[in-house]
Amino acid sequence: MAQLSDDCFAQGGPLMRVDEARRLLADILTPVTESEAVPLHAALGRILAEDIVSPVNIPPAPNSAVDGYAVFHADLDPEKETRLPVIGRVTAGQMELPQARPGAAVRIFTGARLPDGPDTVMMQEDCEVDGDTVVIRPGIKKGANARKAGEDVAAGDVVLRKGQRLRPQDVGQAAAVGRREVKVSTRLKVGLFSTGDELREPGAELAPGAIYDSNRYTIHALLTGLGCAVDDLGILPDDLETIRQALEAAEGKHDLLVTSGGVSVGEEDHVKDAVEALGKLHLWRLAVKPGRPIALGQVGLVPFVGLPGNPVAVVVTFLTIVRPLILRLMGGNDTPPHTFKVRAGFDHKKKKDRREWVRAHLVEDASGGLTAEKFPREGAGILSSLVAADGLIELPEDLTRLEAGAMVEFLPFSEVAQ
Repeated sequence: MAQLSDDCFAQGGPLMRVDEARRLLADILTPVTESEAVPLHAALGRILAEDIVSPVNIPPAPNSAVDGYAVFHADLDPEKETRLPVIGRVTAGQMELPQARPGAAVRIFTGARLPDGPDTVMMQEDCEVDGDTVVIRPGIKKGANARKAGEDVAAGDVVLRKGQRLRPQDVGQAAAVGRREVKVSTRLKVGLFSTGDELREPGAELAPGAIYDSNRYTIHALLTGLGCAVDDLGILPDDLETIRQALEAAEGKHDLLVTSGGVSVGEEDHVKDAVEALGKLHLWRLAVKPGRPIALGQVGLVPFVGLPGNPVAVVVTFLTIVRPLILRLMGGNDTPPHTFKVRAGFDHKKKKDRREWVRAHLVEDASGGLTAEKFPREGAGILSSLVAADGLIELPEDLTRLEAGAMVEFLPFSEVAQ
């Protein structure tokens, strides 16, 4: 099993800024997965492990973009209607083509190859048919509705790049250049634990003080959405030796270990000590809200991520910190998600030198633009706030006060939670 070097996540420190942490990870982390060939039907969401080069032109030959009539543009009167005899007919996939000549038109259908000679196609809706003659209106430009060979893709073009995560349109592009299968990174093998004496499986009877374990199911869904192979290792009690043994047993079977809860400084927070007993914990406290603490380290040589216990903090830190880490471990490109500017519909105060993410939903304002409205309760334990939100507003470290009406960066969940 491929593993990281001994200095994985090195040089971390307390209250590290987000950008510094991201640079650190980008410098240190390398892919730990192998590659495999999969059929196109199984390629969606996988990370491409090769460049895809087209062996063919698309389209392979000049063809018509519409149903209509292929003509020589030089035959058309620019001021008045032109009448041309129709001397042939071409359908999509037709092998033998009629011989075209100046002074005549050829009936043609969408996707059909253009006969040699004609350089323009008049859409049938803009023509009139009079027996064996077509009447063509004036004003069409030379080359209209005539696709050139290789207009979309030329033979030798790189149509998909190594490291990109395949979307439906990417799968279609691979098929368009004749690929039946593609080489992708193997799925990252992730061992997932929750920790906490208070946690119970959904559906179990709740004793006083107990709660259902939502974090493990949330993280499992997030990991699965990224294409990971998740090994659900259940709930660990708040016991140092039990946690240490579980991490040690999981180390040799996984590419990444992920836990939630138990990474703070309380007397019953044992994950930090267990990790340090087996490896290193290099980055522990980030200057973020919600989300502190988040632990990044290694158990032996296997990368380790310790997520917070509060469910909102789990999701926010996963989407903003852990997601790019996982994509990098699988050989993905360092392509940040797209954000866009929206108007803040609320006032907000924040601490300097700390990156904050505010849960918000979007509403259309009177001008037709989008305004972000903050969820009314800010607690890191309010999972329903994420259900009600469309995404996160990112507030930079130097900002201390946000006033309603200001433009802010909005990160939609659709960019990262898939």
